[in-house]
Amino acid sequence: MKKIVVLSGAGVSAESGIKTFRDNGGLWEGFDVMDVATPEGWAKNQALVLDFYNQRRKQSHEVMPNEAHKILAKLEDKYEVTIITQNVDNLHEKASSSNVIHLHGELFKSRSTIDENLVYEIEGWELKIGDNCELGSQLRPHIVWFGEMVPMMEIAYKIVQKADIFIVIGTSLVVYPAASLVDYVSEKAELYVIDPNLPHISPRSHLHLIEKSATAGMKEILNILMK
Repeated sequence: MKKIVVLSGAGVSAESGIKTFRDNGGLWEGFDVMDVATPEGWAKNQALVLDFYNQRRKQSHEVMPNEAHKILAKLEDKYEVTIITQNVDNLHEKASSSNVIHLHGELFKSRSTIDENLVYEIEGWELKIGDNCELGSQLRPHIVWFGEMVPMMEIAYKIVQKADIFIVIGTSLVVYPAASLVDYVSEKAELYVIDPNLPHISPRSHLHLIEKSATAGMKEILNILMK
């Protein structure tokens, strides 16, 4: 069975109604990213950070996977599919994709502030001051903030190198280290890039540029790959 590896970004979730932080009035609306998505912001005002992610979590409960998510899940009928996502929402899982790697963390999980290996599912949408890990430390969002290491990158690099087909969808390829995954794709692999505003990517063999939305682009790929 051939291996498909997908790198998904905010453009996929945007079609479900989740705004991207690069949009005007987008995900970080009214907030300085340094206040809500950095270790320094957490040290300065934990309540603000918790509330910010609580609102994102509440919103995510109300949205559903779109056709692009569903098509990615359908590809598992014929291929071994791994989705490496920059998104922290759970829409790939909601669409029944069975193998999802979250590079930047998961919105519906929390973790200890003194032992990063202690990770917990969040019931509902609220994480509050006083919610502690089993060691008595305040829980924080299980999110990779700006300035923090991306612990899943080494695993992702190894997976990408084995891809027969690599699909980039809904990402500008400007956020590192995630954007560097493209450099690990084999020259023999088919590389599809889907975005209405195509990111810059170096010319190479087997490169297919699809200047469409996530859903429209995935419909086109589905027709190609399921023949």
